[in-house]
Amino acid sequence: MPRIDNEKFYKSAIELYGVSAKGVNWHSKYSQNIRFDAILEMLPIKLQEYSIADAGCGFGDFYIYTQKKKKFAQEYIGIDSLLDMYSIASERTGCEIIIADICKDDLPSASYYICSGAMNVLNIFETHLFIRNCYEASEIGFIFNILHGTKESETYNYLTTNQIQKIAADLKVKNVTIKEGYLEDDITVGFFK
Repeated sequence: MPRIDNEKFYKSAIELYGVSAKGVNWHSKYSQNIRFDAILEMLPIKLQEYSIADAGCGFGDFYIYTQKKKKFAQEYIGIDSLLDMYSIASERTGCEIIIADICKDDLPSASYYICSGAMNVLNIFETHLFIRNCYEASEIGFIFNILHGTKESETYNYLTTNQIQKIAADLKVKNVTIKEGYLEDDITVGFFK
């Protein structure tokens, strides 16, 4: 059972804040960009040689951020389960955007999968499915950020480092990279093949 109603969670934010970082329930554009930077640090410098699939792409903000940073992927594919996100991301990026439930549907292959924040409202079982599906669809690895720690929340999903390591062991991940300390209660993880 989902932790919360995903569609209602995002629709209400879009109605309140429009197409903005707060419109996808980030605290601020600044904190969203710090998370994007943490993901970019784990991606190769020559990003133009690789494809990126953005799981839970929202408005396509990661793509737009990479363009501003002049970090151009060979191909960008956005994936989101909500029609509003699909429409907005398609218009803003001009890239291929797919409507899919990442926990259940077949996913396209890409060099790297990334996810910024989309797992924060899933339960632990859904989070494991989400990570597994993205990791398996990636050719090289899956890089994601998630809330970190032991806090209990009716809305948000927190994972400990031990839980992340257990998921990695279950998936037989060859190399796990963890970056923390850039924001309170946040961690960026790379699962690489």
